[in-house]
Amino acid sequence: MMEKLIVEIEQEMINLLDNMQMEELHKVLLRKFQGLTLVDKSNKKIFENDEIDYCNIFICAKRVEGCSEKSIKYYKSTIENMLKTLNKAVKHITTENLRQYLGEYEKKSGCSKITIDNIRRILSTFFSWLEDENYVLKSPVRRIHKIRTGKIVKEIYTDENLEIMRDNCKEIRDLAIIDLLNSTGIRVGELVKLDIDDINFNERECIVEGKGNKQRKVYFDARTKIHLQNYIDSRVDNNKALFVSLIEPYNRLNISGVEIRMRTLGKRLSINKVHPHKFRRTLATRAIDKGMPIEQVQHLLGHQKIDTTLEYAMVSQNNVKISHRKYIG
Repeated sequence: MMEKLIVEIEQEMINLLDNMQMEELHKVLLRKFQGLTLVDKSNKKIFENDEIDYCNIFICAKRVEGCSEKSIKYYKSTIENMLKTLNKAVKHITTENLRQYLGEYEKKSGCSKITIDNIRRILSTFFSWLEDENYVLKSPVRRIHKIRTGKIVKEIYTDENLEIMRDNCKEIRDLAIIDLLNSTGIRVGELVKLDIDDINFNERECIVEGKGNKQRKVYFDARTKIHLQNYIDSRVDNNKALFVSLIEPYNRLNISGVEIRMRTLGKRLSINKVHPHKFRRTLATRAIDKGMPIEQVQHLLGHQKIDTTLEYAMVSQNNVKISHRKYIG
């Protein structure tokens, strides 16, 4: 409460004082209010001059906004690690502090520029929220720009890769998983949430729940339909989940179960980097390669921003050459 009052006072003065004067005002207010207790006469509550748990308030706000628990966990761990390392009151954290933190984090962990930029992005969201809520005057991340990352061309599955995997699946369940991932391009997290009742075999479509609990309709081909039906007909359990474990009690298959299964298959067949997300990138690339409008690919994959869709798709160099000859000569 005390710090919020100081912020409100500073907000009133921000247009009348320059940065140096604002800094002096901040020091005076902190010194004069230190150790004081505020009494709210309207409800008789007493507010001590304690440090507010800004991280927890921010996390609560994100949870109300509908962020997934996975995202919230990432936000929380990233912010708490920064606060623990800097060991400073949130309002006293400067741009220089954060630049030094990011630099030392990269040096100690040996992580990629992409990881560092993800951390910067989360810290920017955190401090921007504090600014919007009038907890801080100005976000210290404003002057820390997006970190340049090298463009990495990620692999996709070739037609040969897909056929080899299909031919060597020992379980009909795994064959159905490969076909559904390849045909729809859904996320592995969306795959494991599917129930049998979510599948419309007549229309060859299903509704999946994506990030932010947003639902969208996806479609699968005739081969996937046949393999899914064969798998469901072969089951002896009563679980409503579309994909379950191979042994009793036949629990719903989880993300790690799918990932381990795909990775094991890839190693056995000597196919490089077999994982569920690669099917998603393969579908995007294949769709754009065959002329599917990028906006439709975006909707199919459930992306909010079209830039994300473009990052997934690897445009065929041969198609670029053909288009050059067609349109440019």
